[in-house]
Amino acid sequence: MKIPQNAVFYMEVNGKQLNQKVNWEKFNPFLKEITKDKGKDKKASWNDYSKTGVKYDATQYHYATMNDSVKSYNTHFTLENPEKFQEFINSIKKKGQEVTKKNNYSYVDIDNDVFVAWNGKRAVLSMISYEKPYKGNWMDDIAAAGSAAMVVDTAAVAIDSAYVEEEKPFDHKEEIKYLKDDIKYLKESIKDNNAEILKLQKDIKYLEKHHKYPEEKKVPEAAEAVKDSVYTPNVEILPPSVSQDDYFEEETYEVDSSYQKEMDSLNIERFKIVKKFAENSFDQYFNSNGELSVTKDLLSFRDPNSDVFIYADYGKIVNEGIYGKLPASFNFTGLLGKMYNSNTSYNLYFDKDKVRLVNNYQHKDPETQNNISAVYKGKKNKKLTALISDKSVGYYVMNVNGSKYFDMMYGLLKNSGENEYQKEMELMMETMKIVLDEEAIAKIAPGNGIFVLNELRSKNVEYTDYEYDDNYNEKEIKKTKDVMVPDFTFAFATENDNYWKRVFNVLTSNKAFAKKFSKNGEFYVFKDEKNKNGYVDQLFFTVKDGIVYVTTSKDNINTNDQSEISKQWMKDSSKYPLSGRLNIQKLLIGLDKEFKSRSERKTLDLLRKNVGEVYFKTEAKNGSIQTEMNYQIKNSSENSLMYFFDLFDEIYKISESEKPSHTL
Repeated sequence: MKIPQNAVFYMEVNGKQLNQKVNWEKFNPFLKEITKDKGKDKKASWNDYSKTGVKYDATQYHYATMNDSVKSYNTHFTLENPEKFQEFINSIKKKGQEVTKKNNYSYVDIDNDVFVAWNGKRAVLSMISYEKPYKGNWMDDIAAAGSAAMVVDTAAVAIDSAYVEEEKPFDHKEEIKYLKDDIKYLKESIKDNNAEILKLQKDIKYLEKHHKYPEEKKVPEAAEAVKDSVYTPNVEILPPSVSQDDYFEEETYEVDSSYQKEMDSLNIERFKIVKKFAENSFDQYFNSNGELSVTKDLLSFRDPNSDVFIYADYGKIVNEGIYGKLPASFNFTGLLGKMYNSNTSYNLYFDKDKVRLVNNYQHKDPETQNNISAVYKGKKNKKLTALISDKSVGYYVMNVNGSKYFDMMYGLLKNSGENEYQKEMELMMETMKIVLDEEAIAKIAPGNGIFVLNELRSKNVEYTDYEYDDNYNEKEIKKTKDVMVPDFTFAFATENDNYWKRVFNVLTSNKAFAKKFSKNGEFYVFKDEKNKNGYVDQLFFTVKDGIVYVTTSKDNINTNDQSEISKQWMKDSSKYPLSGRLNIQKLLIGLDKEFKSRSERKTLDLLRKNVGEVYFKTEAKNGSIQTEMNYQIKNSSENSLMYFFDLFDEIYKISESEKPSHTL
C-alpha cells in the first residue's frame, strides 16, 4: 500500500528501542489514573495498558492527509495478541455497538469520526473529518451576495430620493446637549458596573471563607408600623445572593422537532460518507501485504537509529490547508507558499542523559535551497563570543552572511506573483538590485550578532489600584510590587563604526528624540521617565572596535576572565552560523516572584530541582539547513523518556492535591 499523494505528515515510531525505555510498572498505573471514568453509569476503563494486544516493540506508522473536504489521521501497528486486542476494543467502543466483519478484517467505529480495523496480525486506527466542499470560492459567494444587495440598496435609494425632507441647518447647541446626555449615561453606567463588581467581590470573599452565601438578617420593625398585606418588612441582605437561577427561567423549552430531524439527518449523512472513506482505506490496506510504501523524498533524512522520525510537508499544509480556501486575489500562496515549499524532517532521540532533536529543512527548489544555504556561511567574530559567560541565563549567537540575504529574498520573490504580473515582478526585482547597494548595506551589519540574557533582577515598581467606599465612589491607591526585569546585552558587528555613531548623534541632537536620548562619555543613554515602572526604562548604546552594543548596564560590555565551560561554549558558538543555550533552572529562579499560589509554588520548587539546560546549533549540511537541539536532563530517571513521565506525574499529583473539595 502506498502512502497517499496528499499526505502532509508522516511518522515512524521505533518500537524496538522505545519499548525498552518505557517502565510499564510506572506508566500503566498513571494511564489508569488519568483515564479513569468519573461517572457512575460509565463502564470501567481498561485496567492494563501494557497488555492491549499491541506489539509495542514493532515499528508504528502514522500519516495524515488533507484536501478541500476530507482530513484524516491514520496509525498502523502490529498485533501481538489479537484476542487481547479485541477485548481492549470492546472496553472502549460505544455501548451496544456491533463490530462489522469483512472478508479479511473487522472494524468498528469507537466514535462518529474514529474507526479501528484489525485482523490477526495488524490493526489500523483512522480519525476522519469531512466538510462539504464549496462549489466556488466562499469569498466569491460573499462578494456576489454583496453585489446583489448593493443593487437592491441602490434601487431603494432612488425611490427614497423623491421623498427627501428639507435638511435642517446644523444646531451646535442641540448637538452639545446630546453629547452631555451621552456623558451622563456613561458615568451612570460606570457607577453601576463598579457597584456590581464590588458586590461580586464580597460574594467571592464570603464564599471562600464560609462556603455558603450569608443568611438574611431581618431588621426589627417599628412598633407603630402599619400591618398591611401589601407591605414587605425591611430585610437587610449582605451581600445579595447571586445565582444563575436569578437570570434563567425554570421553564424548559422543547427542541424544534423539525430542526432536530434535519440535524440528525445531516449527521447521519456525514457519518455515512466518513464511514465509506474509512472502509475504502481499510480495504486497500488489508488487501495488500501489510507493508506501507513511502516515497524517497519523505525518508531523505530519516535516521534508523532515532526513536521517532517525523516528516511534514508545510507547503501543502499552508497552501492547501490554512490558505487553500482563501481567494486567489489575496495571493497568500505566492511568497508564503514558496517559502514553505520544502521537505522538513525531525529525528528524535531519548538518550540516557538528554533528549536530542535533529531537524532538517530542505527547499524543494534546488536554486532556492542554494541561496538559503549561502546565508548560513558567514564569517566568525570572536569579539562577540567573548560576551558569553557561564553565569548568564542564556545566549543566542548568529554568524551569517548578511549580503546573501538579498539573493535569498530575490529568489523567493521571483516567480511568486501571478503569471499576468510576472514580467512586472521581474522588473521590480532588477530595479531593487540597482537601487540597493548590497555591499554597503552588508558592511553596516555583516550578519554577526549576539544576545546574552545575563540575569533577571528584582525591581520594585509603583502601580495604581482602586478601592470603593459604601457609595461606590472610586479612590485611587498607590501600591508597590516586585517585578523581574531582564539584564541583557545585544551586540552586533559592523564595518562602518561612523555610520552608527552618526545615528546615535542624531538621536541625541534631534529635539523630539533628545527628550529621552542623551550622551554620557562614550555611551548614549535612552531613559524613559514616564515608563520608570516598566520592565526596561533605561538602555545604553555605544560603538567600540567594530561592535555596536545595546545593553541595560554599562558593565556588561566589559568581558571578564572566562571559565573552562564558557571557553568551550565560545568555541562551539564560533563554529556554527546559529547557536544558543538556555539554563532553564536559572530562568525559573529569576521568575520566582511571578508564581503566587500554593500550587504554583509547589510546581516551581519541583521544576527547580528537575529542569535542565537547552542547547542548539544550526548549520548548512547535506544540502539542507540542519538544527540540532539538546535538552540535558537533571534527575535520577532511568532515561530521558521516563524523565518527562516522572516530571509530569509529580505535577499531576500536585494539581490533584490542590483541587478543592466538592462539599461546602
